[in-house]
Amino acid sequence: QVRLVESGGGLVQAGDSLRLSCAASGSIFSINDMGWYRQSPGKQRELVATITSGGSTNYADSVKGRFTISRDNAENTVYLQMNSLKPEDTAVYYCYAQHIVGPGSTYPYWGQGTQVTVAS
Repeated sequence: QVRLVESGGGLVQAGDSLRLSCAASGSIFSINDMGWYRQSPGKQRELVATITSGGSTNYADSVKGRFTISRDNAENTVYLQMNSLKPEDTAVYYCYAQHIVGPGSTYPYWGQGTQVTVAS
């Protein structure tokens, strides 16, 4: 099993920055991709950014150029640096980890979520 604990959310003004952190514990040797998703009221959970164990990244178009995902494999932690925040970035942000169960088989783990609120 994998446990994910997020931190760093809060209330900020438009244009401000925040950094989210997500620390993984448990069966961390079997984690492949990690990332961040977010969910606003009345909307489906959507991808924000992901990063592979080798460091390759993927971003939603809405955050490209403003958000940066990074990963410290030694500390088993993934970060999301969010700059130039907009009110539409307001959401609960969830950390994600892809756990390798076996050959060709994975299982997703999720953190408890951290609220990010951007005031206009």
